[in-house]
Amino acid sequence: MARSIEEVLADVPAHRRVQIETRAAELIEEVDGLKAVRRLAGKTQAQIAATLGKKQPSVQKMESQADLYVSTLRRFVEAAGGTVEIRVTLPGRAAVKLTAFSELAERA
Repeated sequence: MARSIEEVLADVPAHRRVQIETRAAELIEEVDGLKAVRRLAGKTQAQIAATLGKKQPSVQKMESQADLYVSTLRRFVEAAGGTVEIRVTLPGRAAVKLTAFSELAERA
């Protein structure tokens, strides 16, 4: 018979439950790409475009692209045995991790 998540967690030691809850909170704070960052900031593509001195379609394109320079950095760091993590800090918000760049490793 299948056990509920509550039953499974009841068998987990308290210190391990704290680790699980901490990691779950970290995952909730992650965002996937520039579009999510823009939305989290409460901005429209037009507002971002105006700030950048570009047109809205340019921002739309930016949100769907991965930066080749980031992929080069990732490959270099991985070759050195490390990983790249990109975080964004917005006024009045905790830092958020951009996860879209981790997809570059899967495509390489």
